[in-house]
Amino acid sequence: MIQLFRNPAYDFIGKRRWAYLVSVVIILIGVASLVAKGGLEYDIDFAGGTLIQVRFAERPNVATIRSSLARIQLGDSVIQEFGDPREFILRLPLTGLSSEEITKRIQGALSAQPSLAKHEIRRVEFVGPQVGRELQLQAVYAVVAGLIGILIYVAIRFDLKGSVAAIIAVFHDVFVSVGMLSLTNREFSLPVLAALLTIIGYSVNDTIVAYDRLRENRGKPGGQRGLPFAEQMNVAVNQTLSRTVLTALTTFFATGILLFFGGKVLEDFAFALFVGVITGTYSTIYIAGALVVEWTHRVEIRLRKGKKAVAKA
Repeated sequence: MIQLFRNPAYDFIGKRRWAYLVSVVIILIGVASLVAKGGLEYDIDFAGGTLIQVRFAERPNVATIRSSLARIQLGDSVIQEFGDPREFILRLPLTGLSSEEITKRIQGALSAQPSLAKHEIRRVEFVGPQVGRELQLQAVYAVVAGLIGILIYVAIRFDLKGSVAAIIAVFHDVFVSVGMLSLTNREFSLPVLAALLTIIGYSVNDTIVAYDRLRENRGKPGGQRGLPFAEQMNVAVNQTLSRTVLTALTTFFATGILLFFGGKVLEDFAFALFVGVITGTYSTIYIAGALVVEWTHRVEIRLRKGKKAVAKA
C-alpha cells in the first residue's frame, strides 16, 4: 500500500477551533455573495425560458448582438461567449411564444445586421415554467433524501454523534461549493446538482473511513481506551491520512482535467467537483471528527457536573 505519510502525528483535533473559524469565514463570504446577487443564477433547466446556441462566421460585437435582440422585444436576454470567440449562448426569459417562433425572430433580427448575417443556429432548448419549478423541487428532494439516508446509515453503523457530525460536515461541503459557484458567477444546472450529490457521497465516504479506524483501534486488545477521546480521534485521522489524501489527489487530477480541458459544457460540473474534493478532504480531516470530539467532551462535562451534584446532595 502506498504511504504518503510515514507515522504522521499531526494535531488536527487540537487545531479544530482554527478550522471552525476558517470554515465560518468562507461560508459567510459565500452567503454574502448569494444575498448580494439575490441567490444563485439558475440554468434554463431550473429557471425556464429559451436557450439558443449560435455560431457566427466572424467574431461578433456583443453590443451589436444585444441591440439586434432588443428590436424584437423578447425581454432582457443574457449573452454569453461559449468557448469559441465566434460562438455564443443566447438566453431569453419565458414568453408566450413557441420555441420555433422565438428562433425565427432571433434569426431575422441577426440577419438584419450585415456583420451578424452569416450565422448558424446550433442548438435550441426550451423549458416551461412548470417544468422549471418541478426540477427545483426534485433537486431539493434528491439532496434531502441523500442526507436522510446517510444519517440513518451512519447512525446504525456507528452512533448518533457520528451521523450528526457527518451530516454537518456534508452541509459544510455543500455550502462552500455553492458559495464558490456564486462567487465565480456560475450557473446552477442539472450537471452541477449531480456534482453536489457526488460531493455528498465522496465526503461521507472519507469520514466513514476515519470513524471505522477509530472503532477498530478502540476494539483492539490493549487498545486506546485509556487515552483521551480527542487523542483517539486524532490518531484515527492520522492513520487514514495517506488514504484520504491519495483518494483526493486522484479525484482532484481527474476533475482538474475536466475543468481545464473538458470544454465549456462540462466546466461548471467540473468546477463544483473540483471545489468539493478540496473541501471534502478538509472537512474529513478537520470538521467531522472534531465535531464528535466536541460533542463527547461536552457530554463528559455534564456527566461530571451531575456526579458532583449527586455527591453534594
